[in-house]
Amino acid sequence: MSTSAAQSELRLVVLGRAGAGKRSVVQTILGLQDSETGTEATVVQECSKHRGEAAGRQVVVVSSPPWFGSGCDPEERRRHISSFIALSSPGPHAFLLCVPVNQPADAEAKALDVLTELFGPSAVSNHTVVLFTCTEELAEDEPLEEYLVTWRKDLRALVERCDDHYHTLETRGGEAEQARAVEELLEKVEQAAREGGTPHLSCALYREVEEKIRERQVEIARRRRGEDSQPEDNITEEEMEAVRDEAERSVADLNVNIESVFPSAVSPSSPAHASSLWGWWEKLKAWMRWLPMMVRVEALLGSLVSLFMGGQYGGMVGATVGSVATEVGRRKVKKTK
Repeated sequence: MSTSAAQSELRLVVLGRAGAGKRSVVQTILGLQDSETGTEATVVQECSKHRGEAAGRQVVVVSSPPWFGSGCDPEERRRHISSFIALSSPGPHAFLLCVPVNQPADAEAKALDVLTELFGPSAVSNHTVVLFTCTEELAEDEPLEEYLVTWRKDLRALVERCDDHYHTLETRGGEAEQARAVEELLEKVEQAAREGGTPHLSCALYREVEEKIRERQVEIARRRRGEDSQPEDNITEEEMEAVRDEAERSVADLNVNIESVFPSAVSPSSPAHASSLWGWWEKLKAWMRWLPMMVRVEALLGSLVSLFMGGQYGGMVGATVGSVATEVGRRKVKKTK
């Protein structure tokens, strides 16, 4: 990639759990059709990279498969992270963390921990935008900001970690309103980068990756020429750019270490698994159908989860699940009025 090309394009990395709407986000930003973003199965299994124009800007969008749930195999997690790093080198302008408003946010908090560990605190505070999805769950007269402040402490905590950078691309209007939502998102990305003092995320890991990619570009360009050895100075930028994608894919196997965020071993006495949390969450939602209005009962639900899960983690999870369950009950009552 030439220096001028790297400077002129806006690079975005879309992250999110399965079902968080990443594919729709990519399509909305770049105006793509379903056939241009691959099947849902492909999106889940491999990183994808798309280029296009959005709001008068050249934009590159890299979408990563879900990797921050506890159910993800550690080797798969490492491969997915390595891949989105290579595909977004020399560094993204922003990570777009897709967060469904109707689910607990424990897994997304883990994702922010990983970004911090790999790239430093500025990756979260200056280069991450929380992109809320599933907003059709909100009442038409309920602003997203009011919902976060009033009902969802866990989602609000995510936003605060990202220095209040959040947005949604889901609108109830037509194409013009959606186009405006995309433009506002890109403006927020650029503003966050300016506030951080850097045009895009730059750190030791991304510099190392970019160096590896350039070395591979030279090797591939030489091979295409049929030359065993050739000074790099004799290879043109056009030749380097032509093999960029192949070079990125060939180095997408990095030795990233996130053991402190995702320990390889978990104590048998501590059921600190997102899958277990999700199981309890589903049971609570079913239980809620038989209860009357559930306003201001976070303490009750937190106690129930703490009782079943036990320990300090149970108390923390209870507060999150209680907050979400309160909102589910509130909406059920509202719909019956």
